[in-house]
Amino acid sequence: MSVNAFFAALRDPARAQHLALRSPADTLTYAALVDRVRDCSEQLSRSGASIVASLLDNGVDWIVLDLACLASGAVHLPLPLFFTPEQIAATLRASGAQALACAASDAGRLAGFGFSPSSVAGELALLRRQAQPAQLPAGTDKITFTSGSTGLPKGVCLGGAAMLAVAAGLAQATAPLGIARHLVALPLPVLLENIAGVYAPLLHGAMVDVRPLAQVGLSGSSQFEPAKLHAALTEARADSVIVLPQMLRAYAGWLHATRHPAPTGLRLVAVGGAAVGTTLLGQARAAGLPAYEGYGLSEAASVQTLNLPGADLPGSAGRPLPHARVRINDAGEIEVAGSLALGYLGEPAARRAWWPTGDLGRIDAAGFLHIQGRAKNVLITGFGRNVSPEWVEVALTSQPEIRHAVVLGEGQAALGAVIWPQGAQDDAALARAIARANQHLPDYARIGPWTRGRADFSAAAGLATANGRPRRDAIHQCHADLFPPSEQPLQP
Repeated sequence: MSVNAFFAALRDPARAQHLALRSPADTLTYAALVDRVRDCSEQLSRSGASIVASLLDNGVDWIVLDLACLASGAVHLPLPLFFTPEQIAATLRASGAQALACAASDAGRLAGFGFSPSSVAGELALLRRQAQPAQLPAGTDKITFTSGSTGLPKGVCLGGAAMLAVAAGLAQATAPLGIARHLVALPLPVLLENIAGVYAPLLHGAMVDVRPLAQVGLSGSSQFEPAKLHAALTEARADSVIVLPQMLRAYAGWLHATRHPAPTGLRLVAVGGAAVGTTLLGQARAAGLPAYEGYGLSEAASVQTLNLPGADLPGSAGRPLPHARVRINDAGEIEVAGSLALGYLGEPAARRAWWPTGDLGRIDAAGFLHIQGRAKNVLITGFGRNVSPEWVEVALTSQPEIRHAVVLGEGQAALGAVIWPQGAQDDAALARAIARANQHLPDYARIGPWTRGRADFSAAAGLATANGRPRRDAIHQCHADLFPPSEQPLQP
């Protein structure tokens, strides 16, 4: 889908007076949204900035700015609020961003990155600086930063046509669900929410309910209060929401513990960002949550496959969406095509028909994609067996006592694990949970030595990426001394 076709859909007279965006402080019809985006586009054009960074909480201003960048041709560089000052400085330096949109109350603090106030409109400030913009692949409309396993963000350059192809594919696939209200529950700089939680609903003609992150229970990159999400879903009368696996686990557990009924209007709880597992899906559905797992990556503009009502296989990542092409190469690696990135910031433009994802997988006879771990994470045990740690980790975290688990054991006789408990669990309870998980694993994939984690597997602790994936090297280094030399798991 072209950018022009997308904005033509937003300007459709038939939806002009329908609600497009709603927040605690602002409500916009589609007609008002188009007007606000036009005004913001003109402001960006007057600023002369070709690369516009943003550091904003979730809200109407974030969405208007993002759409204005898309409409005006400015490249949007959305920065998550949980980025450290070092990460913010590094991304601004690498991109050569000449403008930074932020809350007016943050303008003074962010001036330390070399910016000075250019204009302030209500609660939104646009800061400017003199900078040489980075050389970007032709057609770049957005730079989204992945949170790689090393913790160093990597800028993925995306074109509008690729992002909107994903949005259109999602809109087409979910149209039978009749989604009229979507609640934004992830940070908008996370590409999954940006594409699937804003662009796709707007193509539907749906309303996007967007609130400050604290009001949906999120603080930082990994603190979550399910009661607040429940209250927001109920108040918004949301039909759909997107969550990460740990959010789904916490919310389903809260519903079970408090005996609250799930919001009756929910039609789709899309889960992505990491492996989910059939146990967690079953628990969520038993609590009344219509949870469905999908799969995607920033380098393909987010979602590629998704389970949906009527086309659902728990344990799989679903079938390819209309925009996506998916195949498995000779090495067992998943490759995708159809909505590819233009390349990485600071690197030559990528010219390829198929993008190797780095994930191992298979496609079954019914067309469902099954993820089998990361190619670079495969462990070879002392007995020569190849084991994907993610497979074993899903078995472990399917136990209610275990919140996070990382499996290590390259070259060892038995796999080892670092465990972070769910709530207050003694060692005996964790040992029983590991034993239950082992019952469902072949002998070569069972956990032998294990230890409690020294810190939560979070971005704040430096042991996880921003979207919750474990930083394996950091976890190994943090815990290596806790294993006797004869049993010490080694990271490849």
